[in-house]
Amino acid sequence: MSQVRDVLRDGERFAAAIPGFSARAPQLDMAAAVESALADLSTLVVEAETGTGKTLAYLVPALLADGPTIVSTGTKSLQDQLFFKDLPVVVKALGVRRQVALLKGRANYLCPYRLALHREEARFLTRETAEQLQIVNHWAQRTRTGDLAELQELPEDAPVWPWVTSTTDNCLGQDCPSYSECPLMKARQSAQEADLVVVNHHLFFADAALKGEGVSDLLPSANAVIFDEAHQLPDVAASFFGESVSARQITELTRDLLSEASHTAADLQSLNSLCAATDRCVADLRLAMGEEGRRAPWNEIASLPAVNEAVNALLAQLEELDGALEPLHKTTRGMDSCCRRARELQTSLRRLVAAADPQQVYWFENFRRAFMLHATPLTVADAFDAHRARHRCAWIFTSATLSVAGNFQHFTERLGLGQATTLRLESPFDFRRQAVLYVPEDLPMPDSPDYTRAVVDAMLPVIRAAGGRTFFLFTSHRALREAAQLLRSRLDFPLLVQGEAGRRQLLEQFRNLGNAVLLGAASFWEGIDVRGDTLSCVIIDKLPFGSPGDPVAAARIDNIRQRGGQPFRDFQLPQAVLTLRQGAGRLIRDPSDRGLLVVADPRIVSRSYGRLFLDSLPGMTRTRKREVVERFFRMLQAEDAQRMQNLKDEKPTHENTGN
Repeated sequence: MSQVRDVLRDGERFAAAIPGFSARAPQLDMAAAVESALADLSTLVVEAETGTGKTLAYLVPALLADGPTIVSTGTKSLQDQLFFKDLPVVVKALGVRRQVALLKGRANYLCPYRLALHREEARFLTRETAEQLQIVNHWAQRTRTGDLAELQELPEDAPVWPWVTSTTDNCLGQDCPSYSECPLMKARQSAQEADLVVVNHHLFFADAALKGEGVSDLLPSANAVIFDEAHQLPDVAASFFGESVSARQITELTRDLLSEASHTAADLQSLNSLCAATDRCVADLRLAMGEEGRRAPWNEIASLPAVNEAVNALLAQLEELDGALEPLHKTTRGMDSCCRRARELQTSLRRLVAAADPQQVYWFENFRRAFMLHATPLTVADAFDAHRARHRCAWIFTSATLSVAGNFQHFTERLGLGQATTLRLESPFDFRRQAVLYVPEDLPMPDSPDYTRAVVDAMLPVIRAAGGRTFFLFTSHRALREAAQLLRSRLDFPLLVQGEAGRRQLLEQFRNLGNAVLLGAASFWEGIDVRGDTLSCVIIDKLPFGSPGDPVAAARIDNIRQRGGQPFRDFQLPQAVLTLRQGAGRLIRDPSDRGLLVVADPRIVSRSYGRLFLDSLPGMTRTRKREVVERFFRMLQAEDAQRMQNLKDEKPTHENTGN
């Protein structure tokens, strides 16, 4: 008999903390499966669609089981929600004594050593950064955790952050004079003593790839690792099992070197000259690599004379810098770290430009004043499987979108989970009653030059019928910008556009306005939870097939073809199906939510593969007629009006309030 089923069926435990709580059948099934995997130390993959209550379904058995558990989430915001909101509720409801901890990557914690180092040199900073440094300094006197999320008055992209946080490159570790007061070390120590630790995927895989972020201290004693939002894992893992060098790493090295040198007897004039020359070489390489916003295979530019010359100059300059630092490496702990970083950057840069490993994809990306060179593995299945084999514990993977029409093969193969038990749990929501899927008639094919204009024209009446309250999701930033330009003069509702403000600010505005239209690209397709009438319509401009110009995807497609596979069937199609499911999942987040999902792309009904997309979406009522859509919204408005009237009728009068 499952202990977890009995606990979740005991509604009184959770009713006080979760109003209206009642265990759902899919939730009970998932909890029992997690309980079994924890007992057997086995691998479980669970697709739990929206409304299942998967967070409770894995937290309850994890907190009731023996041995420490690591829970990894997709983003830092989900990590905070799990730790500060969900976990306290479950621990209290269960009445168990369990120590829980939150552990983030080092960039999320104040580094007291670097704060002190740069506080003395504030005169060298820009005015904005110097002012922000003072804000951080005042906060540092009162914070207990050193978690930068507490500093709400500074934006996420504040220029001060690199000056007051550490990286794996510049952290001095146990040699740091501020080691005993280091917030990161305190967080790691708390995590080692906890029964359940909440991390995020980037932190987990940084450590799995031997980047030294602290999770490796937890894994040997862990009874289980639970990944929420597990659909993100293959791409996150690939980024960490690879290698990269950025312009920023090199310029941070020269900046830190000069800061450290000021505390030694080094020849500052000579070092200044060397660092300035290194920074110029970085700028020259960026210029040689072409226009900004480009992501392409390294071999497209590797043979260009200007690129070759710039790469060789940068390598020579790093070598000269390394030679100049050699006599200084023992003068301070920080200088020793700078010497090590200079050598490691040289080695990595030589390896990346040589592009010699056939199992790696070598590519680059350009920004306005910076660049990054990458080596990304074609597959992470073997590396991740080997990592799991080194740590015998339960491995549990869950998300709302892991299968393609009920088949988990695409996900399990990408992570090497061949022997995993799989479980698919459908949402308890009544999608046929709550939502309508609309595929408009008479739209051109997406390769038409006027496609975006045609979609906008077709969607304006839909947006008006919805009263605004719309997410308009795009598969490219180019289409998003074009749609924004077309809508500005024709829309009667507030228009919010990704790129014109931060994601958090846009979402806050969307919720507060109540009738806005938000235009978003990739980052708005998942991890967004807007409940209630504020969001009543989600429009998706195209089936989200990956960009053919993406260098990693292109290399994987070539690799599948060389092995005799069918890239479209084996990779591109399942990826697009999972992405569409994520975007569609923004619409219905609650049993009382109602709304319209629009897939504007006619290929979903005109191509044979469209059936796979349709079979993977929830069982909504389907239509191709705009008049059905307009009738649906009129019905919702009538129901809302009736509900408001009922509430008004039920409102107590002055006579019966007891006053």
